[in-house]
Amino acid sequence: MNFIAFIQNGGFFMYPILLVGALGIAIVVERYLFLSRIKKQNQSLWAQVQPMLNKGDTEAALRTAKQDDSEVGRVLDYGLTTANTGADMDHIESALEEGLLESIPRLEARTSYVATFANIATLLGLLGTVQGLIQAFESLANAYPALKGDLLSAAISVAMNTTAFGLAVAIPLLLAYTFLQNYTQHVIESIEMISMKVQNQIRQLRRQA
Repeated sequence: MNFIAFIQNGGFFMYPILLVGALGIAIVVERYLFLSRIKKQNQSLWAQVQPMLNKGDTEAALRTAKQDDSEVGRVLDYGLTTANTGADMDHIESALEEGLLESIPRLEARTSYVATFANIATLLGLLGTVQGLIQAFESLANAYPALKGDLLSAAISVAMNTTAFGLAVAIPLLLAYTFLQNYTQHVIESIEMISMKVQNQIRQLRRQA
């Protein structure tokens, strides 16, 4: 049985499941590409800024961070701007944390929808199953004896196809959701690590001053 026939035999609820799956996949692809781009931008900026901080040139590091639109750039902008005003380490740490807290919602945006779509696909599959079973009982109650077999077979096909398709959509989406969560956390932790390195570098520069 080809895919088109499988969808057609499953009845009405196959199409909402198909739509939910397409939306979920679109979000997964968009989030993965976004996080991958952010990860590369963060690494690239830190490779530029780290030598400047090692030399004690916080002004150049701040200018470089301001010119970059990466999440690390925003965090460093907060921290280095505060550091260049002569603020103490507590204020610098707070500024870096503020920048990170502003970045996290952008990194986590829409990821939760993937899990929601997985649950919706499962529920739509179950709803299609219920519809198929209702049709099955109605076919047995109202049809001519000669037609009962065909009608019952068609109704059971609706029930089984929607259940199978709902699960086939939901399981990959749940796996993708877990992957995106872990990937997002990895990006956040890398920003936190850079933030800690900046704090340590500033402390070291101030001790040498």
